[in-house]
Amino acid sequence: MKGEPLILELKSIALGYGKMTVIGDLSLSMNCGELVVVIGANGAGKTTLLLGIAGLLPKQRGVVNFSGQNVTRTATHRLARQGLALVPEGRQVFGAMTVLDNLRLGGFRVGRALLRQRVAEIFDQFPILAERQNGLAGLLSGGEQQMLAMARAMMATPRLLLLDEPSMGLAPKMVEQIFAMIARLRASGISILLVEQNARMALELADRGLVLETGRIIKTGTGRELAGDSSIAEFYLGKNG
Repeated sequence: MKGEPLILELKSIALGYGKMTVIGDLSLSMNCGELVVVIGANGAGKTTLLLGIAGLLPKQRGVVNFSGQNVTRTATHRLARQGLALVPEGRQVFGAMTVLDNLRLGGFRVGRALLRQRVAEIFDQFPILAERQNGLAGLLSGGEQQMLAMARAMMATPRLLLLDEPSMGLAPKMVEQIFAMIARLRASGISILLVEQNARMALELADRGLVLETGRIIKTGTGRELAGDSSIAEFYLGKNG
């Protein structure tokens, strides 16, 4: 993928909470259309990394470039307008609102005609959301809420999608559906930075993988390389894969 334009570039960034540093001196880059997976143990800094990229945590130091522009100090809502979307851990849909209204909120920055078009496209891709469009989002199953959270993010037609543990707490059948959705998004050309505990399934889809440990990248490689690495398998892929 050499020569392809970069969608994201982090240069020696440090992130944390107050005076505590969680991510220290981390650099990475992503090409347009690439799917990059971040794996690591709990507490490694994976969620902190996504929050920092999305502008929800101030950078203690370093530079973030998005589509060739320095966005180190850019507010989250402005990043969203520029094409960056975050689907946070825990889904965080608006349970007291309908499925349809959740989607409409995701398309807040598009015009009315495009909004209707995007809703129709989402419902075409995800019939279960169409069936339940007038029902409360809080009454959906966990997997359906995750699907809605991802679909809501897609309403704004992002160029870079940050996904934080999309399969967490889901039944195996729904996990397969979520990963199939990620595969379709990748095939559509969207760049995806995925944090995921289900490392084996994630690496099977990934162009590249990064292993994060105590706020630092300790290993990188293609998805296939990391999936075949015995040290990675022992600590992150499980005995049965």
